This record gives sequence, structure tokens and C-alpha cells, in this order.
Amino acid sequence: MKQFCLALIKKLAIMFITLWIIITATFFLIHLLPGSPYVNQQKLSPAQLEILYRQAGLDKPIYQQYFIYLGNVLQGDFGTSFQFKNQPVAKLLVNRIGPSVQLGVQAIVVGTLAGVILGVISAMYRNTFADSIVSVIAILGRSIPNFVFAVVLQYIFAVKLGILPIAMWKNFSYTILPTLTLAMSPMANAARFIRTEMVESLNSDYIELARAKGFGPWQTAFRHALRNSLIPLITLLGPMSVSLMTGSLVIENIYAVPGIGEQFVKSIITNDYPTIMAITILYSAMLIVIISAVDLLYGLVDPRIRVTGGEKVGK
Repeated sequence: MKQFCLALIKKLAIMFITLWIIITATFFLIHLLPGSPYVNQQKLSPAQLEILYRQAGLDKPIYQQYFIYLGNVLQGDFGTSFQFKNQPVAKLLVNRIGPSVQLGVQAIVVGTLAGVILGVISAMYRNTFADSIVSVIAILGRSIPNFVFAVVLQYIFAVKLGILPIAMWKNFSYTILPTLTLAMSPMANAARFIRTEMVESLNSDYIELARAKGFGPWQTAFRHALRNSLIPLITLLGPMSVSLMTGSLVIENIYAVPGIGEQFVKSIITNDYPTIMAITILYSAMLIVIISAVDLLYGLVDPRIRVTGGEKVGK
């Protein structure tokens, strides 16, 4: 128990140090962007611009701005948006994170399940026509940009067939096309990884033992081979799930989804420093937590693995 607590404290310390480095690097980098939040305010006089800079704290030296911002973040204050006047950044993101997370979760679930099924089929029927079809699907899913899939799906299901809405965000039916678009990448990755790992597992000694005990081919595949094949897939899906849940910039714009991705693009264009920082912190924190959770999932998928301070030790 003591060893577990020490390992947990060490992991938390590493997480906070990593997040602090990301915050620091992002803060100074965004202030190197050309222009300023008020560069397009041509109707304002120099005196009025000076007042705005003073109110936003941009008149202070950069190092003072950094320490002030860091202190505010530690208190849960991410500042006020320059783009939306008097709008707290935290409230702005709370209103937009829902659609992005919903699409990300749906895409991960749909893409992973479809990819695992395709990967198992490809491994079970390797070097056959079915294997070739799955390989083509995986290659297309990896090589074709998701915005191309978005346009194709819109044309087929919204324009030609008219069975799904082409864009906007109103009810569940409006989430189907963007979910399918975002699911293509995790489906392709899952199919490719599962196929590779399953082929290796199906040739292992313990699989031969399972067959000798009378297990059928599909029972052997799903009960024994698939479990070991999921370990590299979990490593892959961790960062990918964060990327999808925080929003795809292009896809959210194509489908007019009011998510974080769309807001992030607008914030960069307008040099909205507080919003850029808050989205970066949100993305980084989720990524760090997911990567740490992946280590814990190893032990659930394969009981032979024991996670201790980030190191996997065989029992």
C-alpha cells in the first residue's frame, strides 16, 4: 500500500510539472503572434486603446503578466475573453465542450468497435478476399483526410438520399454524420493494430492449447487472442480519444458544430489570449490524465502486468 501511494504521488507530481511546462511555453509563444487583440479596432483612439490594454493587463511586462496569469489559474480563474467582452473563458468553454465531447465519445466507441470487428475478421481470414477488403478500408481510412469523408457523407446521405441533416446542431440525428466522419480514423487504426496483433496471437502456443481443449475458432479468437491484442490498441486510443473529444477543427466547421474546435480557430484569428490558453490547458490536462489512465488499464486487460510508478512489471 505504501509503495502504491508513493507511486501515485510521483505520477501526480509528474503530471503537474508537465502541465506547468505546457502552460509556460504556450503563454510566451502566443505573445509572439503578430498583432494584438485590439489590432482591428481602427475606430478607437490611442488613448482608448491604452485604456483597453491597461484593463486587460497587457501594458505590464511579459514576465509580470505570466506570474499574474499563473496565480489566477491556480485559483481557477482563466480570465475574460477578448473576443466576447465580459465573458469569462471558463463559462465560454463549458457552453462549448458538450458537443465536442459527445462527438468524440461517439466517434471513439463507433470507430473502435467497428475496427476491432474488422481486425478480427481480417486476422481470422488472413490472405483471403475478406482480408484484402479490410486492408483497403484501413488504408483509405488512414490516407484520406476526414474533411473529404465529411463532404462525401453529406452529399450521399443529406443531398442525394435526404435521410440525415447536412449540418447544424439540434438533436441526435445531427450528430450521426460528424460521428461517422470522425470514426473513420480510429476504425482504420483499430483494424490495422488488431489484425497485426491477432495474427501473432493466433500462432502462439497458448492458442494451440485452447484449440486442443476443444474451443472453436471464434471462441478462441475472442476469449484468448483478442484480450492480448487490445494492449497496443489501448495505448493508441488514449491520445486519440482526447484529440477527438476536444474537437476536430475542420469537421466542426463543416458541420457547423458549436464546439471547442470552432472556438479555438476564432480565438487564434482574433489573438484571444485567454481563450487560447484555456483551450490548450484543457487539452493538455485531458491528454495527461488519459495517458496516466492507460497505464492503469494495462492491468485490467492483462492481469500479468502490474503498474508501479509508470513501469510495467510482470508478476
